[in-house]
Amino acid sequence: MPLKSQKNKELLNIEKILKILPHRYPFLLVDRVLELEKGKSIVAIKNVTYNEHFFQGHFPALKVMPGVLVIEAIAQTGGILLYHSVPEPEKVLVFLSKVDNAKFRKPVVPGDQLRLEVEILKLKKKVSSIRGKAYVDGEIVAESEAIASLMNLEEMNEQE
Repeated sequence: MPLKSQKNKELLNIEKILKILPHRYPFLLVDRVLELEKGKSIVAIKNVTYNEHFFQGHFPALKVMPGVLVIEAIAQTGGILLYHSVPEPEKVLVFLSKVDNAKFRKPVVPGDQLRLEVEILKLKKKVSSIRGKAYVDGEIVAESEAIASLMNLEEMNEQE
């Protein structure tokens, strides 16, 4: 059964997300998690504000969130899901290895709230695949599939 937030409260707040994802400002693109079913799916939120750093140059006259960053938000949401879906998650770092079938349907602008929905297609020890969609006001704005590598931190440290 999925874990869900109660009365629109977050399941994972930003402090908990910061303990899971290695990303930091300006590249942290998940604000909270609303639903999580280990090994299956997740729903998260990214609030897009006028103050986002990328709006300075993309585009000054018509501010649009770069599509690749919407895909990155999907990938980060998938990373949180994978973290909660593996045994000993504190020993694993999730890397994005490949993006497939990325589609951009509508622009994301300041004031939008991205609803990020990601599901696991395949969960293996070292490589997993996910599919995600981003919505604004119930309409799909972007979607993609991705392959993620799950790197064992102990093995990585031994190689150094």
